[in-house]
Amino acid sequence: MTSNPIYCSREDCAAMDAADPLAHARTRFVLPDDIVYLDGNSLGPLPAKTPARLTETVAHEWGKDLIRSWNAHDWIGMPQRIGARIAPLIGAHADEVIVADSTSVNLFRLAGAAIRHMAPRQVIVSERGNFPTDLYVLQGLAKLLDGAIELRVVAPEDIPGAITSDTALVALTHIHYKTGAIHDMSALTRAAHDAGALILWDLSHSAGAVELFLDRDDVDLAIGCGYKYLNGGPGAPAFVHVARRLQEKLDPPLSGWMGHAAPFEFGDEYRPARGILRQLCGTPPVLGMAALAEGIATFDGIAMGEVRRKSMALGNLLIDLVDARCREFDLACRREAGERGSQVTLRHRHGYAIMQALIDRGVIGDFRAPDVLRFGLTPLYTRYVDIWDAVDRLRAIMDDGSWRDERYRTRAAVT
Repeated sequence: MTSNPIYCSREDCAAMDAADPLAHARTRFVLPDDIVYLDGNSLGPLPAKTPARLTETVAHEWGKDLIRSWNAHDWIGMPQRIGARIAPLIGAHADEVIVADSTSVNLFRLAGAAIRHMAPRQVIVSERGNFPTDLYVLQGLAKLLDGAIELRVVAPEDIPGAITSDTALVALTHIHYKTGAIHDMSALTRAAHDAGALILWDLSHSAGAVELFLDRDDVDLAIGCGYKYLNGGPGAPAFVHVARRLQEKLDPPLSGWMGHAAPFEFGDEYRPARGILRQLCGTPPVLGMAALAEGIATFDGIAMGEVRRKSMALGNLLIDLVDARCREFDLACRREAGERGSQVTLRHRHGYAIMQALIDRGVIGDFRAPDVLRFGLTPLYTRYVDIWDAVDRLRAIMDDGSWRDERYRTRAAVT
């Protein structure tokens, strides 16, 4: 940690909250009064308007209008309509984003389509330590194709050199789930294109947390989940981005009826729909999409630049307070605000037990093996005093030794 940490008081943090241009957004969420919630990078909290929206969708649209709601309430258009609302949050065109399925399914769909389009190139480049599901999906795709493609997994610093003339696709997560390290999207996209390859970005820890410029950076493909910073609820539908120039060139390997050019003709032969619609597969999950729509609405009238500025300030504050008061912890993320996502991670060999004790004190973060305590900083509702209180309670459990309680140690051993 730093040798000359900057320290401020809780009163200083309260003054920062009073001057915060995003302070009003906190009322858009349901947040328990006695909880400091720093795990929105795993599951966003409940938007205040979601219960009423779901009640309306269930009781009126489903309950009274029944199947007519596919047209009367435009259930059928939800994937495109909600995708268009996500588009400005990631710097894309409205017709380049659609909501469908899960992040894992979408990764398989886009990677499979890219490999087929880029034949005879056969290499997918990814990152060692990437989010496990991403690697598992790519491994499964390689196994399905029975050795016809090679998955080349390299250290982060070796990615540019691993992109060669046989590379079909570079598949990376923009912000690392554990360390919060940010890849240079513009530079790596350019490196892929210079080698004649496509690039696919997983934006699960980016969308709704940092400024993204997919159109400006000429990104080919992207995926992301709806339940983290987008506040769509547990298991919320995910989204797919395909650049306009590729939409008619990629044939997804999951060719379901909703991606058909004329789904209600019920023909035997698949004909892909035009544009982003061909990325659909099965019937849209209406209840999940209704909840996701309210999650996206929590960003109404808010510029992502302002969100990013606050996320960096929250992270700097947390690091400064830990430097000053909790020197037993090592920093496990980048100290430079522009080089980390909207999270701060600390390292301690008893990290699991400490995090469980902290949660019992009303500060909800999370733990990642083997020793990382992870704190998500979600600017729409996280206050500066929340950061001060979190570090104050962390200091308290370190001082009183409550984290040594056998129940935490036992649970740590099981994990």
